[in-house]
Amino acid sequence: MSDLCVIVPTRSRPANIARLIQGWEDTGATAHLLIVLDEDDPTLEDYDEVLRESRGHEYGFLGVIVAPRKRLGPTLNHEAIAQAQRWAYVGFMGDDHLPRTAGWDDRITDNLADLRTGIVYGNDLFQGPNLPTAVFMTSDIIRALGYMCPPEQIHLYLDNAWKTWGESIGRLRYLDGVVIEHLHPEAAGKAEWDPQYVEVNGGAMYENDGAAWDRYRENTLPGDLLKLRELL
Repeated sequence: MSDLCVIVPTRSRPANIARLIQGWEDTGATAHLLIVLDEDDPTLEDYDEVLRESRGHEYGFLGVIVAPRKRLGPTLNHEAIAQAQRWAYVGFMGDDHLPRTAGWDDRITDNLADLRTGIVYGNDLFQGPNLPTAVFMTSDIIRALGYMCPPEQIHLYLDNAWKTWGESIGRLRYLDGVVIEHLHPEAAGKAEWDPQYVEVNGGAMYENDGAAWDRYRENTLPGDLLKLRELL
């Protein structure tokens, strides 16, 4: 079993979770895959069916949490704080990511171990090195900051924060040969614009999270970077 826990919040996309579990199996991954479901999700029974079938295969990597809906950023922070006490490394993938490279999780953890404190990401075949749309970090970062992403941001600009943290402390590593594909509608139409995509990519979300990201950079980021540099 890997020392990595990957948190995947999901809503109304049970087929994506079936695909992701299959991706874990196809790539021989042993990282702990932690699926986080909303207790009010209208497709919860469909998730149950997918997960029952998966558990029938006795996948040792699979964990599931059902909790009140918090949205992406708050969900990551809630779960990451707990998981950072148990695992050496904590990561995030969206339910629209799919690992393609055999042994990707070992490559990720080997690089995190080499950095000792730091952030690693692979090639999502969309943003590439520009943004870590799926991200993996040493747990000491989460413990030092008290969160995995800036607390006021709901969904957007989280990857900007992760890249800024890693670059600012000189501990960001991009692995071009580790493919974790982002099957997003904007990535050459690799997914349909379902209600979840429409909601989180709308003008109101950009306005809210853009303003929150600006406030974070101005008010909180300098102090956070001091905390991270103390880990080095």
